[in-house]
Amino acid sequence: MKVLTQLQQNGRVVQDFTLTTLEPLPGPFARLVHIASLRDLSTGRYEHAGLEVLYPDEAIQQALEMCHEQIFERILESPLKQQEQDLKLCLGSMAGGFRQTVDHWRRMEAFRVLLPEDAPGYLKELFCSNMQALLEILDQGHSTARSDA
Repeated sequence: MKVLTQLQQNGRVVQDFTLTTLEPLPGPFARLVHIASLRDLSTGRYEHAGLEVLYPDEAIQQALEMCHEQIFERILESPLKQQEQDLKLCLGSMAGGFRQTVDHWRRMEAFRVLLPEDAPGYLKELFCSNMQALLEILDQGHSTARSDA
């Protein structure tokens, strides 16, 4: 009975988080960036002030970890062309501007903070490989577009 209650509570956390926080964000990469930003890099724990008022910490941790993994997997399941378009939209909306953000992410491999902690190693490798290729494509595309102008 306790497991069922916990699953129901986790479901409510996921639903609340998805509807109020993730749904308004423009695409899977923006959602992945946001949920990764909620994770403390030194502890791996997720922090969300709004959810903390309503739900127990254990339910929040489990639910956000699950959301993180699902968004990550959805991105990997989508065609590379779709990933490119979504990543372009996400990076273009960042404060530093598209060109600077692409350059920074390529040099620093900043995308590594987006990896869910418990994702299988082969999925992490695939994601990083895809990101390196996509950032190269976006960088070349932006350079070509600028030189054509």
